[in-house]
Amino acid sequence: MDLFNSTFAPNILPQDGIVNYYGQIMSVKAAQEYTIQLLNNIAWKNDEAIIYGKHIITKRKVAWYADSNFAYTYSKITREALPWTAELLTLKKLTEEITQKTFNSCLLNLYQTGEEGMAWHSDDEKSLGKDTAIASLSFGAERKFAFKHKKTQEKVELFLQNGSLLLMHGATQTNWLHRLPPTKKISLPRVNLTFRTIVL
Repeated sequence: MDLFNSTFAPNILPQDGIVNYYGQIMSVKAAQEYTIQLLNNIAWKNDEAIIYGKHIITKRKVAWYADSNFAYTYSKITREALPWTAELLTLKKLTEEITQKTFNSCLLNLYQTGEEGMAWHSDDEKSLGKDTAIASLSFGAERKFAFKHKKTQEKVELFLQNGSLLLMHGATQTNWLHRLPPTKKISLPRVNLTFRTIVL
């Protein structure tokens, strides 16, 4: 695995939060190999949500891994964590070394085509604590990722490359929403690993 020499990443948000984008942190070959491993070795399931009292099953697939069988509730659905795979532990260690943060869990997302995305939201569940740090590793298709300030509606957009790392921390979840907008231009899958810390 080829790490870039510099791990400095500027804050891409203009105010009220910190988002560091490190770009690609490994070779294209390594990123492609991880994409295949994650597609094949993760226990993917269609995500679920309860919206306006209705039980919805999404096209997007997810998986939840952690240090122990942590329960994680979002969209009014509770998930029980699976034990780490070897690939996830390796990627967790790499992410912690670069960001200088520690994590005890990972929510994985699989978007099988560009038509699958994520609506505006904040990762501000009580189980994550206040001003939590979330590290996002992207594999597969390059996709646009957007932030929107909750009060000013100011937007910041960037493209997340294959094998790239983004870190959200500080007051980001308090003051900003984020989303993965759908697109019909992309037919390849994207795998996203979001390393988190469940507060015990």
